[in-house]
Amino acid sequence: MTRTELFENIKRKQSFLCVGLDTDIKKIPSHLLSDEDPIFAFNKAIIDATAQYCIAYKPNLAFYESMGVKGWISFEKTIKYLKQNYPEQFIIADAKRGDIGNTSAMYARSFFEELDIDSVTVAPYMGEDSVSPFLTYEGKWVILLALTSNKGSHDFQLTADANGERLFEKVLRTSQQWATADQLMYVVGATQGQLFEDIRRIAPDHFLLVPGIGAQGGSLEEVCRYGMNSQCGLIVNSSRAIIYASNGEDFAERAAEAACKVADEMKVMLERYCK
Repeated sequence: MTRTELFENIKRKQSFLCVGLDTDIKKIPSHLLSDEDPIFAFNKAIIDATAQYCIAYKPNLAFYESMGVKGWISFEKTIKYLKQNYPEQFIIADAKRGDIGNTSAMYARSFFEELDIDSVTVAPYMGEDSVSPFLTYEGKWVILLALTSNKGSHDFQLTADANGERLFEKVLRTSQQWATADQLMYVVGATQGQLFEDIRRIAPDHFLLVPGIGAQGGSLEEVCRYGMNSQCGLIVNSSRAIIYASNGEDFAERAAEAACKVADEMKVMLERYCK
């Protein structure tokens, strides 16, 4: 999916919502546990209920890998279901990969060849040769960790060198030598607030994947005020607040209501800030 196609989908739906499929077998409604594949049954229902309100889905690999082979099968079935039934959805494998070159090449082959997923999150800590194998696939995206939403992000990401350049700023500046805004996005946590201004000074055109609204308390209005550009430039993720809006038999209906509410707020933000 190209950047133009992504923006066209945002304009058409008046939403830049990504639904995070952080599907935990211990949190899904109990009536699904008798299903042959409870994880996929849950995901399918959530997708069918929310697809009209979002432009992307982000399965978090940890939730599937924690269940071994069964979880990976559920993940693959979820990807196949999305591609067959909702081909306009941008699919993000939230895997946070990044290793020495030949290992990264195998990760890239897994996600971009075997599964044909649109994008994968990648950790930049090991440098260019750990990221470049993901960048060899035309039409696929690397979403590089830049400034995350967790409390521990301050341990390293905000530390500054002798010239006052913070680590996340170095990641942004250096990585732009590896690929353009047509192939490279960045993860920036919604809880970082006004720091979006600093990020936009360095990376004005790139799409940002923004986790942290909803259950983590990030402000959508603040994210948009400081982070939106003329092509929106944001994919804002919400996971728990949508998919676990209810743990009863009405879980899909409640998820749809939660997604609709966020999408309505996003429509207002697009009208206000996407200029």
